[in-house]
Amino acid sequence: MNLRSSKSLPLVFFLGSIWGVSECLLGLYLRQCASLISGSVMTAVAFFFLAASSRVNPSRLTLPLMITLASLFKMFDAFLLSLPFFHGAVANPIFAFFMEALAFWLVITFFSQSWQQKLTGQIIAGTFMALTAVNLFPLVKYVTGIPACVLPGTNYPLSLYYAPLAISLSAISFPLGLLFGKSLGALEEKTSLGSAYIWLRRILAPVSLLTGMAVLIILRI
Repeated sequence: MNLRSSKSLPLVFFLGSIWGVSECLLGLYLRQCASLISGSVMTAVAFFFLAASSRVNPSRLTLPLMITLASLFKMFDAFLLSLPFFHGAVANPIFAFFMEALAFWLVITFFSQSWQQKLTGQIIAGTFMALTAVNLFPLVKYVTGIPACVLPGTNYPLSLYYAPLAISLSAISFPLGLLFGKSLGALEEKTSLGSAYIWLRRILAPVSLLTGMAVLIILRI
């Protein structure tokens, strides 16, 4: 890991904590299957945070760290709700995190790097990420043993039924995530020489985690 990536690692904790909390907040009263469009919305949200984190810290640690943080927050929320980890509202979203990360990695790795520098290419990349993720998610039943949520009255997975929504939102959220990550990186560069930044960098990761946990505890009481 280079020096620039090392400096940016606290920002990954910051972004991962926000992503994890946002996943839990969407399911604030969720104790069973997903609401109709929640999974599609959170697919786009996932690509926003994955894009932002990859821009502030391009190291190989970033993607697995983001998945770990989001999963830990989901499990902590399950603990607060007295839900078993192998519950449809817990295990299946965590599986989705891994599929979203896999889709993100595949597109970033094999998609033209020159195109990824252009807005049009970023929109197309976000589209392919969502398309890949929503088609992989129905495989969840073979991993967790819990089938994906289906459209009421049918056997059709919600992830596929609302795929157009996930794809449309991800086409926007991925470029926005890259832009947000670039802005965070620029802000970090401007403040990196100040003593206040050095102090903030030391506490940002633990503060992000503890604040996220506190928010969940307050909301679940």
